[in-house]
Amino acid sequence: MKSFEFLPTLIGLVADDATGAADPAGLISKVRQRLEDILHHSSAYHFGPADRLMPWVAPETPVADPLLRSTIVTSVLTTIWDTDRATRRTKLAATITELVKAHKRVLLIAPDNQILTEALLAAAKGLRGAGLQYRSFLCCYDPPTIASEGGVNLRDLVFDVQVSAFLGKSQSDKAGLRRKLERYLELAPILRYKAEKQKDLDEVRHLEWRLLTALGDTQAQIKKLQGLLTSYEALPVWQRLSMQVMGSNVATMKENCVLHEAQKREHMNELEIVQARINELKPEAHVDPEMRPEYGDLKDEIERLGGAAKVRDVLAMEEDVKRLPFLQTKRVLAATAARVISDVIFRPIRYDALVIDEGPRIPLPLLLACACLARERIVLAGDPQEIPPPTATPDGMILGWPTALAGSPARPTPA
Repeated sequence: MKSFEFLPTLIGLVADDATGAADPAGLISKVRQRLEDILHHSSAYHFGPADRLMPWVAPETPVADPLLRSTIVTSVLTTIWDTDRATRRTKLAATITELVKAHKRVLLIAPDNQILTEALLAAAKGLRGAGLQYRSFLCCYDPPTIASEGGVNLRDLVFDVQVSAFLGKSQSDKAGLRRKLERYLELAPILRYKAEKQKDLDEVRHLEWRLLTALGDTQAQIKKLQGLLTSYEALPVWQRLSMQVMGSNVATMKENCVLHEAQKREHMNELEIVQARINELKPEAHVDPEMRPEYGDLKDEIERLGGAAKVRDVLAMEEDVKRLPFLQTKRVLAATAARVISDVIFRPIRYDALVIDEGPRIPLPLLLACACLARERIVLAGDPQEIPPPTATPDGMILGWPTALAGSPARPTPA
């Protein structure tokens, strides 16, 4: 039988369990709603790994030895059956370490907080023994029953503690990003204005250079003419005659000197105007040496984040009240099976692997609903002596797993 085909039977069992049962925390109704959601929105869940559980929870033929219910070895379902709890925990911790090293996202579930705390402690010690920072990988959604043991501070792994630090850092990062955006928007128009003024300054300086060149040429011509006038009487006759042929005599040279002097004064007047304009533009175009590199760094970061408009959108976003972004950063999330099914924060999250500690103590509706969240692999651990013998349901189906939710230790504490 496939797990999807088994859902109507489970829903019926939960409905029967709800008849006349006290359910102050609303667990039974929440489990039924989740199972119906899985049934009606099957494309949002994963049934491949969950199908591997069916020989254990609903064997086709009854067998005396629970370990003989399934002899199929598969990488999708790993079973850790052992009557010694310490041995099981060691193997379970090693498997979690292996999954973390393989960069898998893991959901660790247990029937109650006490067992969950013990499994989490074993996982933390396993990661620490492998040289990994367990605080970076582990998060416990349900408060642990002990604060610390063996040098492992379990308070550091509590969801509320970690999410407070996460949101505090997020707010700090957002405040820093807001300051950067404000500074970027402050510098951008300043540097644009400075660039325009620098362009004007370059143009005026080019004009200054042209005027200085023209002034130099005029002064050279005046000096040349004055030199010729001074030495004209001493020049040979043939040279004076050749100059007269070219229209250069004392009278014309004096006239040319007057013209060049007028031109010189004109150039000097223009230079005075240009240099006054240069003196005006210099402070307007001046840029602090540290301003341009600062703007360049800010511009690179803003563009890397998608531009100023995108950054504004990010800053305008409210913090996610469900804090899903934080949960998605944790490699291993530990919670009781009932918490996973009853808390809406887990509804959209999917995991690469599901690790189950003390599986036979988790009621079948919770177990299967959690199994549908795993994409690739399920690790099922527990004491084989706690697996109940197969019994037939009123509709003739054989079940080999506890199903009753009423009075289950997995019931979450009411908020």
